Amino acid sequence: MALWVTLLCVLIALLLGGLYLLGAFRRRRPDEPPLDKGTIPWVGYLLDFRKNSSEFLKRMQRKHGDVFTVLIGGHYFTFVMDPFCFGAIVKEARSKLDFRTFASKLVLQVFGYKPIEANHSIIHASSTKHLMGDGLTVMTQATMENFQKLMLFDLSSGEEKRVWQEESLFRYCYNIVFRAGYLALYGTEPLQGADNKEKANEQDRIHSNQVFHEFRKYDRLFPRLAYAVLPPKDKIEAERLKRLFWSILSVKKSWQKDNISGWISEQNQLLADNGVPEYMRDRFMFMLLWASQGNTGPTAFWLLFYLMKHPEAMKAVREEVDKVARENGQEVKPGSPPINITRDMLNQTPLLDSAVEETLRLVAAPILVRAVLQDTSLKTSSGTEYTLRKGDRLALFPHISVQMNPEIHPEPHEFRYDRFVNPDGTKKEFYKNGKRLKYFNMPWGAGVSICPGRFFATAEIKLFAFLMLSHYDLELVNREEEVPEIDVSRWGFGTMQPVRDVWFRYRLRF
Repeated sequence: MALWVTLLCVLIALLLGGLYLLGAFRRRRPDEPPLDKGTIPWVGYLLDFRKNSSEFLKRMQRKHGDVFTVLIGGHYFTFVMDPFCFGAIVKEARSKLDFRTFASKLVLQVFGYKPIEANHSIIHASSTKHLMGDGLTVMTQATMENFQKLMLFDLSSGEEKRVWQEESLFRYCYNIVFRAGYLALYGTEPLQGADNKEKANEQDRIHSNQVFHEFRKYDRLFPRLAYAVLPPKDKIEAERLKRLFWSILSVKKSWQKDNISGWISEQNQLLADNGVPEYMRDRFMFMLLWASQGNTGPTAFWLLFYLMKHPEAMKAVREEVDKVARENGQEVKPGSPPINITRDMLNQTPLLDSAVEETLRLVAAPILVRAVLQDTSLKTSSGTEYTLRKGDRLALFPHISVQMNPEIHPEPHEFRYDRFVNPDGTKKEFYKNGKRLKYFNMPWGAGVSICPGRFFATAEIKLFAFLMLSHYDLELVNREEEVPEIDVSRWGFGTMQPVRDVWFRYRLRF
């Protein structure tokens, strides 16, 4: 009899423990945000969130207000949609809100790289040195030269070159921008003598194109890989692609390249100095490739699409880049060499800056996540004070709360190329309820987790647009082309991608 009682107690304990782990006993405390666990233990709203994160969060916001906690796949996420709270959140001490916990699990899942404690400081220090300030000047020039190598190597003033060529816009933009950035960062084919420069350039064009096509295969799998929901066949393909990129970007092969950026070589050396084995550094290089090139090409697509869709925007931005080129002693005309755009020139384009920022406002949709390491107080703009519970996760989704908020950006679904610039070229300020906002557009994140390569990424996008507008006439094949729907599976991972491509035509202007 005693044995049966013991077994029954064990079974009850296991049952109760399982229900606890599934979240069945979680209750909202008086000082916590509204709690919504859904109807399925542990799963909660996982399926709704994966299906369309944006629509799910809009629904929860309408139901619960600007701060709410939801159960998603065994984890409790508190979403904060009040932009006036963002400053306190991104500045909170890492001992309370830590972004590295979630990021470390993600990069291990999708790139096979296991971060070390010093990773964040290594990336930050190297990015500050090489992707900002004087280092950015060097990187801008290297990227410029690779754009010329890919786009303008066969320019001719002959009339045969002025015929219209048709391309699919997303593929074209992603391909060119990715390849220019890849070559600028990871190096180019070594010269085998002074007479072999063009041969080396041709090898760079061939190799970078091959790398891009493999990268696109991986990029298409990325969202489901991050959520660990790949079917077996795709999982095998993802593993193949990982191994391929670990090889392509390996430390050993990088030694054989010329013109490797300081950003890449220095981080490799610093990781080696910190005892990271070579095979793991190969994986780190793959992570850097996706982080640096996974969003710039798609952003360039949306920028050119919106400019072609809005002739007044195209006219204004083109006039600006032509004016900047002339004032810097350059002009595109028959027989002239390709235009050479410098970082100083990129700093003279307020309308292009605004058009890029407006594009990012519309299509950049990262989800910023922090692990709550200890109970933390959060005060909203209305004066309500909540306690974030230790063990939960805090999340921001600026695309809804800031970027598409009509109180901050009137007619938020409309593309306004000059939304972020005043008539005198200065940057606009933005307000909500009469109070000035610090965080009114957050495509790069914020605080300690802000994208360290944002200035280089912006330079890449602007260089591409500057070259396209300077050298080519551009137009959509279908003048009535509708804005393509976005791929909702990519919510939270950066710049959104279209579910379909659009066709455009281009020809030399002169």
